[in-house]
Amino acid sequence: MKPDFSKGLLPAIIIEEKTNEVLMLAYMNEESYAKTLATRSTWFYSRSRQQLWHKGETSGHTQKVKKLVLDCDQDTLLITVEQTGPACHTGKHSCFFNQII
Repeated sequence: MKPDFSKGLLPAIIIEEKTNEVLMLAYMNEESYAKTLATRSTWFYSRSRQQLWHKGETSGHTQKVKKLVLDCDQDTLLITVEQTGPACHTGKHSCFFNQII
């Protein structure tokens, strides 16, 4: 089964293998998806910079892909990773730390 990129970028939800904690949400295009499959490390498409980025390339905080699952509509990816260092660019372990309720 292959993701449906016909409508553009797909959300990729990143989960830590050891804890099942949601670490981050990013977006993938066909090229970043192919690079992720080929390297078994996460590649994304930056909407703000309009370019590919390899997670950890500058920070060293890498994500080794352990499992990649496609949802029933083929338009969302769930990626389980072995996280090295913090996942968030703020230095936090997860990007989801701003509790509202």
